[in-house]
Amino acid sequence: MENKEKQKEILKKVRYLDIKTRKIINELFGGEYHSAFKGRGMNFSEVREYSYGDDIRNIDWNVTARMRKPFVKVFEEERELVLMLIVDISASGYFGSGENFKREIAAEIGALLAFSAVKNNDKVGLILFSDKIEKFISPQKGRSHVFRLIRELLFFEPDSIKTSLEEALVFFNKVQKKKSIAFLISDFADENYEKGLQIVSKKHDLVAIDIFDKVEEELQASGLYDFYDNETGEIITIDLSVKGNRDIIKKDINTKSESRLRMFKKNKIDNIRIEANSPYIESFIRFFKKRKGRN
Repeated sequence: MENKEKQKEILKKVRYLDIKTRKIINELFGGEYHSAFKGRGMNFSEVREYSYGDDIRNIDWNVTARMRKPFVKVFEEERELVLMLIVDISASGYFGSGENFKREIAAEIGALLAFSAVKNNDKVGLILFSDKIEKFISPQKGRSHVFRLIRELLFFEPDSIKTSLEEALVFFNKVQKKKSIAFLISDFADENYEKGLQIVSKKHDLVAIDIFDKVEEELQASGLYDFYDNETGEIITIDLSVKGNRDIIKKDINTKSESRLRMFKKNKIDNIRIEANSPYIESFIRFFKKRKGRN
């Protein structure tokens, strides 16, 4: 009986995300996803008669000689891409000052990207990680495959509570040989992962999605406050009514944030910041339009 109830809950949440993301994709995204990412190359499609302004390098000399007038080759973009979701499911994702935990937002974003990929006939795969690889699902096509990914994003229970972005990046680079689009979804509560970023960004199109909760950055003067580290279990009590304490914590947060942004910029990695309890769709639309403008 308990298993049946759990299955109903899983099905209900998966269907909810399906309906929610499908509406977003149809109403807002349009062709933004399709035009934001280039295909792997160009495939020959057909020949047609030469028109003024055509690139002479595309003239098909065999057909031209046979027809006794110039013909050019027409190419189509090879659209099939591989999209990989690399998602942090460590314990820090179970934080939320509002309705949603950071992990729930990560699942929504993963669903949105996965359905966008499938709609464009692209393959999509999944890596769930803590300080080790918790789950790997190889890239495939189809809605049933995406439903499986969403179930894992929502309900997979990791063995470890800690985080290693480096571990996830190195693993991804090993298993994905061909160039792909990779969305790294995390709160980036980790250190010493720049080498992994460098390795992946040289070969793949890497996009970092940084999910945060504003309570973590906007400290209020409210007396004693227990800072609980989900990943170590350590509790540190700090008096936030003391301005000096607030200043120290805010400075540390700002320093880490600025360092992370410099790291992304240095390695030419696009970055989307998502606040866990604010609408995030506009951030994605801006991102896709920006990418489309660069292509």
